[in-house]
Amino acid sequence: MKTPFKKIRWIALLASALAGGAHAGDTVFVNAKIFTANDAQPYAEAVAIHDDRIVAVGTDAEVRAAAPAGATVVDLKGRTLLPGLIDSHAHSVMAGLWMGFAWADEAMKKADQIGKVAAAALKGGKSMRSDVLEIHGIALSVWSEEDRLNAIFNHGAFARVPVFLAGMDGHTGWANLALRTRVDVTPEFLRGLPADKAKYYGHDRDMVPNGFAVDAGLDKVVDGLPDPSPEVMLTAGRVAVKMMNEWGVTAWLDALAMHGILATYKDLSDRHELNAHVAAFVRVKAEDADPLANVTAMRKEFANVPGLTLPGIKIVMDGVVEFPSQSAPMSKPYAKTNKMGDLLFTPAQFAAVATQADEAGLIVHVHSIGDLGTTTALDGFAAARKANGNSGLPDTITHLQFVQPTDYDRFKALGVIASLELFWATAEEDSVDLVKPYVDPQLYPSMYPARSLLDAGATIAGASDWPVSTANPFQAIYQAETRKGPKGVLNIAEAMPRHAMLLAYTINAAKAINQQASLGSIEAGKLAAFTMVDRDVTTVPAEALRDTKVLGTMVDGQWVYGGAQAASNR
Repeated sequence: MKTPFKKIRWIALLASALAGGAHAGDTVFVNAKIFTANDAQPYAEAVAIHDDRIVAVGTDAEVRAAAPAGATVVDLKGRTLLPGLIDSHAHSVMAGLWMGFAWADEAMKKADQIGKVAAAALKGGKSMRSDVLEIHGIALSVWSEEDRLNAIFNHGAFARVPVFLAGMDGHTGWANLALRTRVDVTPEFLRGLPADKAKYYGHDRDMVPNGFAVDAGLDKVVDGLPDPSPEVMLTAGRVAVKMMNEWGVTAWLDALAMHGILATYKDLSDRHELNAHVAAFVRVKAEDADPLANVTAMRKEFANVPGLTLPGIKIVMDGVVEFPSQSAPMSKPYAKTNKMGDLLFTPAQFAAVATQADEAGLIVHVHSIGDLGTTTALDGFAAARKANGNSGLPDTITHLQFVQPTDYDRFKALGVIASLELFWATAEEDSVDLVKPYVDPQLYPSMYPARSLLDAGATIAGASDWPVSTANPFQAIYQAETRKGPKGVLNIAEAMPRHAMLLAYTINAAKAINQQASLGSIEAGKLAAFTMVDRDVTTVPAEALRDTKVLGTMVDGQWVYGGAQAASNR
C-alpha cells in the first residue's frame, strides 16, 4: 500500500522566528516525501528551517505561505527526507581507530588464512600499534584452532613481533607468546588466579596460556597495548564522523566513553568538526569502590562541549554466548560444555548501582546478551523504581540476544528501552553453528526477539555496535525485516515491520539518549537534522531497501554530507 504522503496535517510553530523578513538561515524544502516520525503528523511535503531549527512542517502551499519573502526555496524533486538517523549503541571513535588496522575478510574462517593476512600486513609495515601487529575482524571459529595459531605466530617472522588478533565480536582476542609475555599473561600469572578468574584465559591443564582471551582476560591484554597518540585519535575521530554522516547518522550513543575518546570528541568539537550529537556513556565496573566517581569527574571535565553530552553510565552485565567463549550467563547451562557463564554484577550490586545512578539523574545503559543477565538488569531497574519512584530516565538494555518470554512485558512496565543490533539477526555460522547446539532449544528459536518485545509494548531503538558490525541503518533495517542469512532465515516470526524500524532509528533512538525534545523527528521547534535518501524507504521492497543511498545529511541546519544540490544532480 502506498504511503499517504498527501494525507497530512500542518503544524507550524515558532512563527515569530520567521516574522520580520528573510534571514540567511531561512530555507524551505518543498516537493519532498517526508517521514516525520511524529505520530501527530506522520508525513509531509515540505519543511522550513531558520538557522538550526525547524519552524514549519506541512504541505508545499502551507509551508511556502508561512515562510518570509526572500527565503531560499529548494525543490527536492520528490526525494525522501527522514529525521536525522540515530544509533543507540556504537563505539565510533574506536571504530575509526580500528579502520587503521588490517581486517580479516568475513569468509576467512581458518588460522592459516589469518596468518596470510598478518604476514602481508607485517611485510608492508602496516597495521602496527607502535611495535604490535594488530589484526581485526577475526571469525570466532578461528579460536578453536589455538594450536595452529601458536604454530603460526610464535615462529619465523612473528617470533619477536607482538601480535594481537581481535575477534569480530569485540569480546574475544588472541595474543602470541611475545605479546603474552609483555602483558604478563604467563603460566605463573594464571596459576595465581582463582578458578573464576583464570577461566577468562585459554590454557592447558598446567595453566600454560594458549593465547585466547575473553572479557576480563581480553581487557588485560588490551590494557597492555600501547596507547595511540592524540593525533592518531583525532584522525580516528574524523574517520568516524565522516563515515557516520555518509550513512545518514546524525547522532549516536557512544557506549564506552573512556577519557581518550572523550578528549577526541572535545578536540573535534573545538575544531568545529564534530558534525553530530554524541551522548557518551562512561563504564562502571562492579569492583569500583565509588561507582559514580569516574562519571562525575568526566561530566565536570567535559561539560559545555558543543555536540557532546555525558548523560549516563554503561554497565557490562555479561559476555557472549558463542562457542568457545560462552561467558554470558543463561538460565540453563550450555549443553555439551556445561558452562554457566558469569554475571559481571551480582543482582545486589547492580540494583545498588542502578538505584544510585537513577537518584543522581544518570541513565543506565546495560550490555546484556544472555537471558539471565537481562532478568538481572530488569530486577535492578525494578529496585530503582521502588526506591526512587519513576524518574522517567530512559534506562536501556542493549544486545538482548536472548530474553526470557516472561521478561518481555517488563520492558514497558519499567520504562526500559530495548536497544537492538538487528543486523545480527541472521542465520549464519555465528548464530547457528556456534550457538544452536549449546543453548536451551526452548529459547533458541526466539534469538533476538525483536517482534516479541515490540508486541509486548517495548520501545525498540536501533543500534549497530559499530565496529562489531556496520553502522549502515538501512542494512540493519533490511536484516530486521527479513532475518535472512547464508544458512536460511533466523525465525521469521521475530521479523520487524518497516515502520517500527524507522521509528527505532529516529524518535526511539533519540529517547535512548534523552534528546527526544530536540532530535528524532521532523517537528517545528526541533533541531534541523535530516537524512535525505534516494528512494522511498517507507514503501520499497526489502531487497531494494538495503541498497539505499544517502544523498544528504544535515546536522543543525548545515549539510555535513551531500545535500540538496547533490540530490538535484542525480
